[in-house]
Amino acid sequence: MNSFGKDIPVNTICIFEEGTTKFEALEKMIDALMTTGAVKDRDSLRTALFDREAIRSTGFRSVAIPHVRIDEISEPTVAVGVSKTGIDFEALDSEPVSIVVLFAMPSGSDKEYLGLLAQVMMTLRTPGFCDKLIECNKPEDVIAVLG
Repeated sequence: MNSFGKDIPVNTICIFEEGTTKFEALEKMIDALMTTGAVKDRDSLRTALFDREAIRSTGFRSVAIPHVRIDEISEPTVAVGVSKTGIDFEALDSEPVSIVVLFAMPSGSDKEYLGLLAQVMMTLRTPGFCDKLIECNKPEDVIAVLG
């Protein structure tokens, strides 16, 4: 178990290049989640995720936490994205986002989702933790920071 409270496979960690857009980042993270086998239907995940972001951006204070709970997810799955230069995520504070934690959860997993969200938020508030993530150059570096 890592500091986010859930094992995160290295293949679900994305390092974004400068100039990556919000939707390019989300597409890359969806592709990463597809490698886990927990997503039954890519289009359903994409639609649910983009619909959620259309309601209101999940970005705030350099972090975005897009999330969905849908039937097409068989088990709780998390992807992590890091951008050294920041992504225009249409954040509530209009600031670029450097860390994206995407939760893809099965329908009815509200309690588990809230527990994981609380753990992630506590970890991200740890002094210096976000800076360490942003310094990562490859997925294995992120795994090392997460512990």
